[in-house]
Amino acid sequence: MTKQTKFHVWYWIAAFGGLLVLQYIFAMNQQVAQIPYSDFEKYLQEGKVAEVAVSDRFIQGQLKDPLPGGQKRFVTTRVEPDFAAQLQRYNVRFNGQIESTFLRDLLSWVVPVLLFLGVWMFLLRRAGTMGGGLMQIGKSKAKIYVEANTGVTFSDVAGVDEAKAELEEIVSFLKNREQYGRLGGRLPKGILLVGPPGTGKTLLAKAVAGEAKVPFFSISGSEFVEMFVGVGAARVRDLFEQARAKAPAIIFIDELDALGRVRGIGPFGGGHDEKEQTLNQLLVELDGFDSSATGLVLLAATNRPEILDPALLRAGRFDRQVLVDRPDKPGRIQILQVHLRKAKLAADVDPEKVAALTPGFTGADLANLVNEATLLATRRGADAVTMDDFNNAVERIVAGLEKRNRLLNPKEREVVAHHEMGHALVAMALPGTDPVHKVSIIPRGVGALGYTIQRPTEDRFLMTRQELLDKMAVLLGGRASEWIVFKHLSTGAADDLAKVTDIARAMVTRYGMSEKIGHVALEKDQRSYLSPNAFPGGPRERDFSDETAASIDEEVRRIVDDSFDRTAAILTERRALLERAARRLLEKETLDEAELKALVQEARPPVRGEAAS
Repeated sequence: MTKQTKFHVWYWIAAFGGLLVLQYIFAMNQQVAQIPYSDFEKYLQEGKVAEVAVSDRFIQGQLKDPLPGGQKRFVTTRVEPDFAAQLQRYNVRFNGQIESTFLRDLLSWVVPVLLFLGVWMFLLRRAGTMGGGLMQIGKSKAKIYVEANTGVTFSDVAGVDEAKAELEEIVSFLKNREQYGRLGGRLPKGILLVGPPGTGKTLLAKAVAGEAKVPFFSISGSEFVEMFVGVGAARVRDLFEQARAKAPAIIFIDELDALGRVRGIGPFGGGHDEKEQTLNQLLVELDGFDSSATGLVLLAATNRPEILDPALLRAGRFDRQVLVDRPDKPGRIQILQVHLRKAKLAADVDPEKVAALTPGFTGADLANLVNEATLLATRRGADAVTMDDFNNAVERIVAGLEKRNRLLNPKEREVVAHHEMGHALVAMALPGTDPVHKVSIIPRGVGALGYTIQRPTEDRFLMTRQELLDKMAVLLGGRASEWIVFKHLSTGAADDLAKVTDIARAMVTRYGMSEKIGHVALEKDQRSYLSPNAFPGGPRERDFSDETAASIDEEVRRIVDDSFDRTAAILTERRALLERAARRLLEKETLDEAELKALVQEARPPVRGEAAS
């Protein structure tokens, strides 16, 4: 309780005590004896009544001599209607009195109003403490972490060594400001952390604050904009004012794309006026301070830099962009070592092996993987997390949760087994493809009746035309297997066909890998380059003729048909192996890499000169 609050409490206690004293004095001065009406008639007949005042219900008066209790004033209830005649008979002076209801009427108006105002003020204060309220609407909602309260340092961040090296300069500036500028240079005003979701941009910003031990203001871009016009701009001003008061400090704006979207691109041409005013105020604030003089550093994070306003990214505002990308294999090993510190591991767990299972995983994905593995080990009552737990956790994240209660009839199980073995055998037959890790006909996820998992041996950043064709052949392996064995097609290859069509269209329209169309890029990728899997199948801009569009469709169909014929030829040559492997899969439901290699080795004819085993 603050000093001011204590003062208000004692003030109310003193006022209440004074009110009680005044009430007591008034009551002592207004002592009135309540007497029965019969006693009143007796006093009246004896001539002891000096005067009376008659109201609708009571008779008040004063006696000539005091009663035994010392009271001269009395009050009694009015009973007889012909009372006036009786008084006149005894020569008593009397008059009528109208009961005053002023105080009662006043209280009947004042008390409800005071009660309403009290409830209203209480609710306003509660709303103000929760970050709302009309008086708080222009205040910044930034959370302030003073000095090392972020609890994060660079030792907690792994797999992004280049980004950490860039941000170490910011930490050095905040610790030794006087050294910067001695040669005429200045620190960048703003640093934009760019990267896919889950790569650790927010964690990096908190690590900078934890290393520099300065106040850290954290706020999301969406928290600036409200339904009231001008609130966002007021919050931007308030945020920078608070930061200047605590400088040197760090301002971190997460999800900057919610605030800094390109202006004037709305469907009605003007965009959202409130968002534009907020962005304009942010641009003004960025122009209005010198980081070297004020000691303020502005960090921001986004995974959609392509939609940010160019004025926000120009030199003098966000001068430096730091890419926080998905980690490579050494980076994933470092990230796993950080997250594995808290887990109790068995002797067979190797971070390098786990990293090999997780190409394309971000830091958040790896943290989730470790958590899922520990939960799986806990669920089965183990004393430590084993490598099998990590394998099962990867399958659970990639393929989904097992659906053992989803029962398939024998015909469907047979179709699914041949479908999945088609994928596996084509992948094992083509050189350079990712090795098959596991094949299963146990349903997983929402719609997967079976799955084939391939484990990449290395991180890849480029793919050749032949590698794309091989990938299409593996995807079409399931459909080709169904056609060869059962002479019909099912709906189980819908997702495979969608992926194959996307690859073929990209080869023709974006990669220039079609001899008929040539080395031209006819379509622009509408998806974010940081999130290539977002918005699949979205609208595409078209700036070519209808004849070219028809040629593209024909070329895409030709590539897909050629890939299907190639896949069917591979599986026709290995028909006996396909049948035997499918029967084995129906028996065991799951085959791992070693079992698949053993099946292929059994079907391979012995090389001339090789001793029969």
